[in-house]
Amino acid sequence: MRTGGVLNIFGKLLILISFCLLTPIPFSLYFQDGMTSTFLLSAGFGALIGLVFLALFAPEKDLGYRDGFAVVVLSWLGMAVLGALPFYFSGKMPLFVDCFFESMSGFTTTGSTVLSQVEVLPKSILFWRAMTHWLGGMGIIVLSLAILPLLGVGGMQLFQAEMPGPTKDRLAPRIQDTARILWGVYFLFTAVETVLLVWGGMSFFDAVCHSFATLATGGFSTHTASVGYFDSVYIETVIIIFMFLAGTNFALHHPGIKGKLSAYWRNEEFRFYLGLCVVATLFIVAVNSYHQVYATFGQTVRTAAFQVVTIITTTGFGTADFEQWPPALKILLVSLMFVGGCAGSTGGGIKVVRILLFFKFARLQLKNLVHPRTVGTLKFGKVKVPQEVMVAILGFLALHIGVFLLASLAITALGVDIVTGTTAVIATLNNIGPGLNLVGPTQHFGHLPPMGKAILSFCMMAGRLELYTVAVLLTPDFWQMARKPVWRWQMAKTSGSNTSAPYRS
Repeated sequence: MRTGGVLNIFGKLLILISFCLLTPIPFSLYFQDGMTSTFLLSAGFGALIGLVFLALFAPEKDLGYRDGFAVVVLSWLGMAVLGALPFYFSGKMPLFVDCFFESMSGFTTTGSTVLSQVEVLPKSILFWRAMTHWLGGMGIIVLSLAILPLLGVGGMQLFQAEMPGPTKDRLAPRIQDTARILWGVYFLFTAVETVLLVWGGMSFFDAVCHSFATLATGGFSTHTASVGYFDSVYIETVIIIFMFLAGTNFALHHPGIKGKLSAYWRNEEFRFYLGLCVVATLFIVAVNSYHQVYATFGQTVRTAAFQVVTIITTTGFGTADFEQWPPALKILLVSLMFVGGCAGSTGGGIKVVRILLFFKFARLQLKNLVHPRTVGTLKFGKVKVPQEVMVAILGFLALHIGVFLLASLAITALGVDIVTGTTAVIATLNNIGPGLNLVGPTQHFGHLPPMGKAILSFCMMAGRLELYTVAVLLTPDFWQMARKPVWRWQMAKTSGSNTSAPYRS
């Protein structure tokens, strides 16, 4: 790993995040909430640290995948720390671990909160919560690749390390062009949803914040009651549609916007994703109707559809307390938490394509047991799935289960009950938001012990970065290959004598 080059890029990303910290200032001035100095102080601190890294460490060429892993993990940790500063400096959240949890939850689009009452936060802080979602949804690394040439070196390595899913779809020959296309679609959908929500009676401020959270599949709302606060069929319908789109592979939206709607149906993952949503909704409607949970059939359908889409896309908005639903439905929703959205979406979870291929692999193994002489072929659509892809998927599932078990053991060892502890890990590892019991849809994470919040913050980042990106940095072999950084003064001395850097091979 080229340590100096990694830290140089890390410094540039800190400066980029610092500029983002200035975006809530217009809202602070408009609402006169007194938070302008808070954001200026936070941005100044981040920019200063970033400039120090740039001054100390020289840039490097030919970054590899190891460097990409390091840059991505450092960047997510760095932006979570910087993102926590406005919460801390505002005085509304005195414990920094709570501020860090809230910031990490925002950037990883988890949506879990330590706040019992959201409305106590100033408007500009609420906007910053939503902004962390929007930046983290498509990824700060992809944003950098889209608008800044400074990450042109090693761009594909960073893209591979940061984007969720087993495959990374390139929509253009150059990775920067792919990033611009993805962010263009992302921005377009955000703008359209904002207009539709304003048309439905939301204030512009609420519409922007909820659009940010929807397209990022984040779930932070400007109200404690979440989307249920508005009690509007129209608003819920708009949000359901855009949550579903956000949970779809964004590579499909590019041809879809151009009128090639058949691209959606030709994609096997999308068909499976749509089928899961429909079947789960119908099952919930049937069970809730049988138990007469709601007075009208319309309310039953409305709550079922919203909860299914918000959970499977890992958004985490709420319009109903599913803690009051029959046990079978809570099991179903927890199962959907593991599934998550499609690969290449802003959703979290294991991803639909991995679940689909795992089922296909299991079916193929059963077929081979019944017909040992038959040579089966595993296909995704009409394409044969390479063996190494299936091995990677099985390895990912094993790692996911392992992290879930270890984190659940750690949380419950702190004295948290088993339902709260395990579902808190599921909710954070899969970037959902709500769990069950004391972290249910009407509860919060603020009562958990500080060490528990730190563990769950790690789960959020690990889940958002698809486990391997974080896990690889925890192996001794990774750091054994690290090279000493090139300091700026060393680079100047080397260039003056026309000799190569001392550590280069």
